[in-house]
Amino acid sequence: MSIEKNLFFMNEALKEARKAYSQDEVPVGCVLVKDDKIIARGHNSVEKLQDPTAHAEILCIGAAAEFVQNWRLVNTTLYCTLEPCLMCAGAIQLARISRVVWGAPDLRLGACGSWINVFAQKHPFHTVECSKIYCEESERLMKQFFIEKRKQKNEK
Repeated sequence: MSIEKNLFFMNEALKEARKAYSQDEVPVGCVLVKDDKIIARGHNSVEKLQDPTAHAEILCIGAAAEFVQNWRLVNTTLYCTLEPCLMCAGAIQLARISRVVWGAPDLRLGACGSWINVFAQKHPFHTVECSKIYCEESERLMKQFFIEKRKQKNEK
């Protein structure tokens, strides 16, 4: 896929991250693409749903499976503003997503190489291609969100 298309879809994922930010959620967003079309979108909703599994990737995968009426999301690419965590990497693997493109590293929980690389492990049924596109906007959103959270905590 061309760099222009990758950037276009990452910008769409950023729109979702901004939605999360505006809802006082950790600003992570993603889109799932098949045949150059977005089939699902997601953004973090952990606080809103009071569900620790309500990560952008999990919600996007669920929406995509419902949309295509199949849990096997083969030949798709997930664009995510933050490197997926271990839980999300497992869901990506189980859903048979072919490719993951992520924007900002997650040094604490990243499962595409920053902390651990789940997709580097040989899997008997399915491999996931994982690549990074540097996304300054994603890093900026994350930093700003946590600066604001710390400031709010210190004001209490």
